[in-house]
Formats: sequence, C-alpha cells, structure tokens
Amino acid sequence: MRNSGGDGTKMAAEALDIALLVGMGVAAQWLADRLRIAAILPLLLLGFLAGPVLGWLDPDALFGDLLFVGISLGVGIILFEGALTLDFRRLKGGGVLVIRLVTIGFAVSAAVLAAASHRLLGFPLLLAMLFGAIASVSGPTVIVPLLRAVRPREKLAEILRWEGILIDPIGAVAAVILFESLVASAAPEASGRWWWTLLTVLGTGTACGLVVGYLFGLLLRRHALADYLHNVAALAVVLLTFATANHFAHESGLVAVTVLGITLANMHEVPKEGILDFKESLSILLISLLFILLAARMDFSAVAGLSPIALAALGLGVVLARLLAVIVSAAGSGMNWREKLVLAAIAPRGIIAAAVSALFALRLEEVAIPGASLFAPVVFGVIVGSVLLYSLIARPVAKALGQTEPEDHGALVVGANPAAIAIARHFHELKLPVIIADPDWHSIRQARLQGLDTYFGHPVSEQADRQLDLVGIGMLLALSRDASLNLLASLRYKGEFGSRHVFMARPERDEEGGEMSARIDMRGRLLFHPGWTMARLNALLEAGGAIIRHRLQEGEDPRGVMARCGGEDRLLFVVAQEGSIRPVAENLSPRPEPGDWLILACDPGAGEDGRADRAETNRD
Repeated sequence: MRNSGGDGTKMAAEALDIALLVGMGVAAQWLADRLRIAAILPLLLLGFLAGPVLGWLDPDALFGDLLFVGISLGVGIILFEGALTLDFRRLKGGGVLVIRLVTIGFAVSAAVLAAASHRLLGFPLLLAMLFGAIASVSGPTVIVPLLRAVRPREKLAEILRWEGILIDPIGAVAAVILFESLVASAAPEASGRWWWTLLTVLGTGTACGLVVGYLFGLLLRRHALADYLHNVAALAVVLLTFATANHFAHESGLVAVTVLGITLANMHEVPKEGILDFKESLSILLISLLFILLAARMDFSAVAGLSPIALAALGLGVVLARLLAVIVSAAGSGMNWREKLVLAAIAPRGIIAAAVSALFALRLEEVAIPGASLFAPVVFGVIVGSVLLYSLIARPVAKALGQTEPEDHGALVVGANPAAIAIARHFHELKLPVIIADPDWHSIRQARLQGLDTYFGHPVSEQADRQLDLVGIGMLLALSRDASLNLLASLRYKGEFGSRHVFMARPERDEEGGEMSARIDMRGRLLFHPGWTMARLNALLEAGGAIIRHRLQEGEDPRGVMARCGGEDRLLFVVAQEGSIRPVAENLSPRPEPGDWLILACDPGAGEDGRADRAETNRD
C-alpha cells in the first residue's frame, strides 16, 4: 500500500490506504454477519494479512503519533455506546451477580492468569499481574456479536452484556495501576503511590461522567438542541469528557465515558434513540478500524521460541480462570449449574485488551522490563484464541443445556382482518410462533376464536413495548387494511428486526403512485406480487376463494401448483423445511424446494383437483 513518491503522490497513497482500511473493515463485518461469527475474527485475520504477513499496511507510518491518540478516543466512543444501553430497569435482579463478576470474578481470573503467565512464560511478578488483569477483560466489542449468534436466555444475555461493558473501565483502571507500579519499580521512590493513582482515576472519571451526563441529559430533555444536532453534540460531549478526564487523571477517560453513558441511559424522558443509532453505526466502523490496525502492527517473531506446550497450557488456564471466576462469583446467587456453565462459555477477550497491551508494550520496552517483547503478542494470542474457542463452543453448550432463546422463525402480524388471520393460522399450524396485533377488539376476537396468540392494542405504543413478548419472533408482517398503521409498524420494528425482516402489504393506491406511496426508507418491503393488496385478498375470501398451503413433493413443479390456484402470482409465502418464513416481496422471490410449504391465494373452486391436503385450506 505504501508509496514513496512526492508529497502529492504520498498524500494520494495515504488516502488510498485509509479508504482500503475502511473497505476491509466493512467487508469483514459483512462476512461475519453472513457466517454468524464474531466480527473480530475476520477483522484480525485481515489485519494480520495486511500487516505482518504481506506488509501492505504499516499503521505507525500511516498515522504516526496520532495512532494511539485515535485508538484511545475510539475506545472511549465504543465504551460510551455500550454504556448508553445499560438501563438499570433491564437488569431484573442480576445486578448483584454483575457486581460480583466485575469485582470478585475479575480478581479471581486475573490471579489465575497471573500465576499461569509467571509460571509458564517466565514473566516477572508485576508483569504477570498486569497480563492477568488485561487478559481478563472481555468487552462489548466481542460480547455483543457473540450474544447475537448464541442467543442465550434474556437473563443471561443481560448479565453478560452488563459485565462486558462494566469490565472494560474496571480492567483498564486495574491495568493502569499495575502498569504505573511496574514502571515505578524502576524508580523506587515513586513505587508506593498506587493507591493515589486508584483514587484519582476513579474519582476524576466518576465526577466528570456524572456531571457532564446530567447536564447533557437536561439539554436533551428540555429540547434545547435541535434534533439534527443530537448526534454530533453527543459525539463532541463524549470526546471532550474523555479528553478532559484524561487531562486531570491519566486513563480516567474510560471511567468517565462509561459513567456518562450510564447516567444518560437511566435519565427519564431523555430522547436517546437517534444517538444510539448513530453511535452504533460509528462504533461498528471504529471497531473495524481498531482491530485491523492493532493486528497489522503485531510482530509475532518474539513468541516463536516459546514452547507450544506452554502456550497450550496458558490457553487452558484462560478457560479455567473464567470457569473459576463464575463459580466463585455466582456462589449463593440462586443460579443453577446450567446457567453458570453458559456464563463460563461466553468470555472472549476484546478491544481493551488489544489496545491497552499494545499501548503499554512500547513503554515497557523503553524501561527495559524483562519479557516486555512477549507481552503484546501473547495478549493478542489470548484474544484470537479465546474468540475462536468461545465462538465455536458457546452456542452448542447453551443449546445442549437448554439455555437459548427459540429461533426467530416466527412473525408479528399487524392487522386482524380475515386474510391476515388466515395467513397467521397457517403459520400457527406449522408450529411457528405468531402473534396478531390489532387495536380493534372485534377483529382481535376473531383471531382469538381461532386459537391464535393475540395482542389487543396499538402495536406502536409504550404498552406494546412492555407487554409484547417477541421471543421467537423474527419478522414483521404488516397486513392491516390501514396503510398508515402498516407504515407506523414498519418504522417502529425496523430497529427490532432489521429492515430485511420488515414487510408490509401494498397500500391500496400505491399501484397508481398516489398519496399512499411512501419512501422506501420509511416503509417495509412490499409484500406479494404487484396488484395483490389486502383488499384484494379479503375480497377473494369473501367470494369463496381460499388461502391454502400445499407441501411440495419430490419432482413436483411448483409452477403447476400455482397454476391450479390461478397463476404464478398467487404464491404468498414459502415456509422452508427448517421453519423459516420466506415471503414473496419486492426484490425477493423464494424458490420452493421439495418438502417446503407453499401458502397460496386460490380462486373459488381452484386447487381442488387431486389435492390430498385440502383439509389444510383456510377459507376465512
């Protein structure tokens, strides 16, 4: 990637480097999403390839002295974004266990890993303690993607999410204290001031976070800032808080931005949704860049002489340290052994461990601490190994122990008209989770009479947020006759299910491009073939037609089945053998396979010839 030409050529080469860096990060995130793995794996792999292996990327030459300034600020933004989701009301009684995990559990894990590194790698005692502290830190950058893939029960997910976010600043503070003690060991006159470091870091960070968080929350609550300024103002506040706290107490910025986020998260009537969306997108980009950059500057030649047995034993120590930390922390908590094993099986190490180890390694080598050259590479080895291991074992362990949420194969159906009820009943009879929501009591009553799970009330309301149980639900089907309700539901549930899984019926006047049409970013994906609206489907049922389902047999042509119903545009949904619902929608034409179920809209009298499963027909 490098180019040694004139200033103009050099600037163009650096611009290309940065653009390629961003492109690699996005590509790695996309690959992780498709493969349902933690994004850190492809990110680190790309970083290793671009840096140590192929020599394309030299972060130190590209960014110079600004590299670790940028890394520090990036970590601060990531921590704030995670802390902004820490609403105490969502912890549901797990708060004591979280506190134990980030205090007692952290201490136990750090002690085990310190002993292991001292014994196996020959680290001096203080360096071993520093390694133990850093290698015990997980963090939201790796925990959250793994939670998405594993889908543990809500109680466990909340505990792990809180632990992952709170452990970052705690681990960083502990690491700073140990680091200062280690450096001070070269200057004995300063070696007794660790307690002062602890007090100043915690005090300064907490004070800055509380004050700034409360004041910024008041500004948002009183609408003193225009909506379009919320995101950029939040970013400025985070950066200023981080830098100001660090100015007064080195490394207190991590504590400050964490407290800032928690303060905002727990203030009532503060609009945070827009800030959360913006920060989540920014954090994804920052995580991508940070991991690639840190991996690209690793030099693993220092660990080439270490015994593979010692490294394997250290890896085993990482696993045992986590298990012991959970057992000690959860003692007397009322958790059963299955829940404890799941907590122990989800503990990958993350960005704080990578950033802090790389940051400290340079200074440790400057003061000639024995073993300093091994420090960062071994920490990175722990990161990669832990992410690989826990990515492979976490979901199988959780599933085997019965501690996972059901797969998101079900649907939330908005609208309880006859056609929507007919479609929902087919899903229900195929054992798929389905909920029908409608604010009209008469319509909901018809759905309840057919044995369907229902929600009586407006699906876009605070009451719905509290009472709708979406466990096992992975998509929205807005099938109301009210186009405005479909639009509102689509907007509300895009954040819940993702835009790929939000569908709505075609508005009645949309065919003519009339006033009911809506921008694509404000609506769900339009269902069914053009011309098929809820009015037409309901009219079909009133005329004696039916919404049926048919199981495709081996060698059977799905087009023939559709033709018997009246044409290829009669296919509404395909339900795959594994249970996933595949709607027919704009830019989405599912291809049925033998064993799949077809849900079709049939004309009166159609589909009767030779159909063995006519009993599966719905004529509501």
